[in-house]
Amino acid sequence: MSAPLRAAGLLALLAAVACSGGDGTPAPPPAPPVDAPTAAAPDAPRPPDPPDTASPPDTARPPATAQVDDRWTAGVTRRERQLSGVAVLTAFRLARNDTFDRAVFEFEDDLPSYHIEYVDRPIYQCGSGDVVELAGDGWLTIRLDPAIAHTEEGRPTIEQRSGTPRLPTVVEYRLICDFEGQVEWILGVASPNRYRVLELQAPTRLVVDIQH
Repeated sequence: MSAPLRAAGLLALLAAVACSGGDGTPAPPPAPPVDAPTAAAPDAPRPPDPPDTASPPDTARPPATAQVDDRWTAGVTRRERQLSGVAVLTAFRLARNDTFDRAVFEFEDDLPSYHIEYVDRPIYQCGSGDVVELAGDGWLTIRLDPAIAHTEEGRPTIEQRSGTPRLPTVVEYRLICDFEGQVEWILGVASPNRYRVLELQAPTRLVVDIQH
């Protein structure tokens, strides 16, 4: 073998020994510098935030409308309730709407049972039995029980107990009974048109709408 070939072989052998661990095993690849920057993984799409359910909805206050009956009737409407005490009627109002007149009975707390229907004349004042004359061509009675329209001392909770409002349908009204746990109103109407009954809360109200 020539001298140049022997020299090349010797250099190759020395390179192989230098790359091994000294015992003939291959040396591990060099580790990257500790401060070498690493490529950051691309940001994954962020999921939408969950809905805020930490605060539950306010259920302490009852809805403004507890019961709505959109059926108009000229018959009898009756609903029974069992109360631990007696319902106190604190306000009575009449108002005109676009297509009906509205009577509102507001109570201190609970809504009592009620019976609503058109009645024939004569109409009698409870207790005394006196005949009550009311204007109109129809008379709608709203009877509430157990209910009162006065305080424990006997003072009326409603001062205006009769009147002649200038409304298209309701032409006169009168409280004809506030006696022994029963309250009864009579609405004299121009015509016995259909009516509907709504029960509202906050405050507690019984509403009677009478069509024009």
